Amino acid sequence: MPIQILPPQLANQIAAGEVVERPASVVKELVENSLDAGASHIDIDIEKGGSKLIRVRDNGSGIAEQELVLALSRHATSKIADLTDLEAICSLGFRGEALASISSVSRLTLTSRTAAQDAAWQANAEGRDMQVTVKPAAHPVGTSIEVLDLFFNTPARRKFLRTDKTEFGHIDELVKRLALSRYDVSWQLNHNGQSVRRLKAADTEQQRQKRVAALCGRAFADQAAFIENQYGDVKIWGWLLQPQACTAQNNCQYSYVNGRMMRDKLLNHAIRQAYGDSLSAEQQPAFVLYLQLDPRQVDVNVHPAKHEVRFHQARLIHDFVVSALSDALMQLNDLPLSPVSPAQTLTTTFSGVQQPASPGYGAAAGRGYQSRQHSAAAVTRELAYWQHSAAAPKALSPAEPAVIPAADDAVKTAQPAVDDNAAGSLIAANRYLLQQQADNIVLIDLVPTLAAYFIACPQRAQPLLLPQRIHVTAAQLRQLTTQAEVFNHAGFDLLLTDQTVIVRSVPAWLKQTAISHWLPLWLQQCPTGDNLIQSLLSMLLKANGVSAAALLNCATEILRMPQFWVCAPLQLDATLSLLPESA
Repeated sequence: MPIQILPPQLANQIAAGEVVERPASVVKELVENSLDAGASHIDIDIEKGGSKLIRVRDNGSGIAEQELVLALSRHATSKIADLTDLEAICSLGFRGEALASISSVSRLTLTSRTAAQDAAWQANAEGRDMQVTVKPAAHPVGTSIEVLDLFFNTPARRKFLRTDKTEFGHIDELVKRLALSRYDVSWQLNHNGQSVRRLKAADTEQQRQKRVAALCGRAFADQAAFIENQYGDVKIWGWLLQPQACTAQNNCQYSYVNGRMMRDKLLNHAIRQAYGDSLSAEQQPAFVLYLQLDPRQVDVNVHPAKHEVRFHQARLIHDFVVSALSDALMQLNDLPLSPVSPAQTLTTTFSGVQQPASPGYGAAAGRGYQSRQHSAAAVTRELAYWQHSAAAPKALSPAEPAVIPAADDAVKTAQPAVDDNAAGSLIAANRYLLQQQADNIVLIDLVPTLAAYFIACPQRAQPLLLPQRIHVTAAQLRQLTTQAEVFNHAGFDLLLTDQTVIVRSVPAWLKQTAISHWLPLWLQQCPTGDNLIQSLLSMLLKANGVSAAALLNCATEILRMPQFWVCAPLQLDATLSLLPESA
């Protein structure tokens, strides 16, 4: 058989095999279009489990008359226009296949009106021929889509449909998931003329809690804790059930990425790993969780039904979810299972990030949580995970010398400085800056110079995606406590508890360093005075744990502020010995 272009009707029916699996798939595509159109109210009417009728009505922006025929064409969409849009998708739909695929296996009627039109228009398409006819109609601003006799022209596929009760059960579950993704939308679901679900828009925290209770059950709402955690532009929030309240049923496992409902393997693995040993083999985790991040950092175009995504920084996202949820679950393990008053105002603290929580249900939500030390099992899981994900550096024995991972080889030797005003400058021994100023040559010792500058002009604290937990001795804990103000002024955000220091933020010039390696070493030799930063700079520069060039890039103005300079004695022979032969 020669290679040939498939007819549009056949191509649409092939696409329908992926898009239209069952009536619930049709409801999903139509409702997502309504949400993308800005609808605040959606009515869904179902007859005979969706095999006879699926009708979705919304009050969204509508479709213009001249675009109705185009809307029923394959690969026609208003969601994206070029490759740049595809790389940062914010809408639920974007492929432009749904309506064409649905109309190829049903009798479809699309009625719509925009605010700019005086009247509505109706488009009809049916079966393989898919000839679209357009005529005037009566309809308010918004869109209604009727799908009649699904699979009427593909009897083999129609035979695969289950009973009306089973198919409607899938639709009802889908509407639950959608309603949990958009609290600002009101929903109405009818089956065979009977109202099944009626949900008002939930604009307040208390109303959102009530919607969760209505859709996930009062048992979940009574024992679930509201959590919220954010590092950088990655945020996770939602409700998490106490481990001791989890059952063998998995009827409340809802996760969302940027508002899109997911059954993503990476997220499910991270959630299960966070629960870890706190669940028995028979228990299933229960959660309603929302992950938000920059849309440019996630690819949603990787699954035919869009149930999975691909994260550009998959390991970091996985670790962030594990860290945030395991920290919360540790604090929930010991809480009694008793409800609290919905009127109570709550505050939660996870990984040191304090957020106001909503008035709601659940003993877990009824207490202010404080971060505490990991259990032995949790520590074991985290260590095993890190060792599996990357080659962990060998632990130092007491007899071995302390070694800090070296900076880039390119900055170990002399490099040009970053000052445009200087006639010429050179970095030597990753510590000294040899700079020509007019007719003079100045040898600047960067350790006391940058220490004075960072203390006088502290850099903005940079939050870490994954907080670093480091165990300290009682003496070190007391020392850190007494010098808390110095650390804070220097740009550190530390949480001290139970002989554990949790590093949540560091100054910008330390963001790319191996914090877990140098921090324990620094604490062992940490001075008691105010020269903390100077001792840290000395240790890092000496061990090539950070490059002098990188430090100067974080403090470019230091070369124009001679009041901070600490000049070393300029002895020509000694200075030349610091420089590489190529200099």
